[in-house]
Amino acid sequence: MADRPSIKDEETYEALREDGASKEKAARIANAQASDDQEPSKKGGAAQPYEEWTVDELYERAQEIGIDGRSNMDKSELIEALRNH
Repeated sequence: MADRPSIKDEETYEALREDGASKEKAARIANAQASDDQEPSKKGGAAQPYEEWTVDELYERAQEIGIDGRSNMDKSELIEALRNH
C-alpha cells in the first residue's frame, strides 16, 4: 500500500476496486466521497448531450465502458450504443 496515495475512505475504495474500478478511479471517488467539500453522489446535470461530443470523445467513452465493435462505428452508431449500454 505504500505505493499508492492516501485513501480517505478505505471501505468505498475497496468496494470500487472489487467492482472493477481502476486504482486511480477508485481513489478519486473514495476521496471525494469522504470530503465535506464535494458531493459526488449528487447529479449535476452539466454533461453535454452525446450529439455535442466529438467522435473521439464518444469513442473514448465507448472504450471505457467496453462497447464491442466501436472502432467500426460512426458518430450516430456510437451514440446509440452508449445510450443502450
